[in-house]
Amino acid sequence: MFSNLPEASPVPSHNARSEAAALAEVLQTLKHHPLVAWCERQNSGVARIGGRFVRFGWLGCSDLLGMMTDGRLLAVECKAPKGRLQVEQQEFLSLVRRFGGVAFLARDCRDVLRELSTIEGSNT
Repeated sequence: MFSNLPEASPVPSHNARSEAAALAEVLQTLKHHPLVAWCERQNSGVARIGGRFVRFGWLGCSDLLGMMTDGRLLAVECKAPKGRLQVEQQEFLSLVRRFGGVAFLARDCRDVLRELSTIEGSNT
């Protein structure tokens, strides 16, 4: 269907695939998808800078934020095969959806293609 999208990585049965690997695959798929205008990684956490702690991002914010070509917000939370959403992450995805954005959990590129195909089908 989309020749420039990466192939799905095989998912090991013992859940050895990391969340970082899932995030990299999902981000590449989103960046090449024709319905996605742009998408970027959102770094979050805490770092010590100049003797004090500085927080980056906010609690529950999705790993990836972007914009669909129709102008809607895109929020994608990436997880390893057995990873679970935190309550705050689920609430953020629900908030984005409630106000017309596109938000979902993705473990690999197949999840991205499945979720975005439902949008593509509704635009025809």
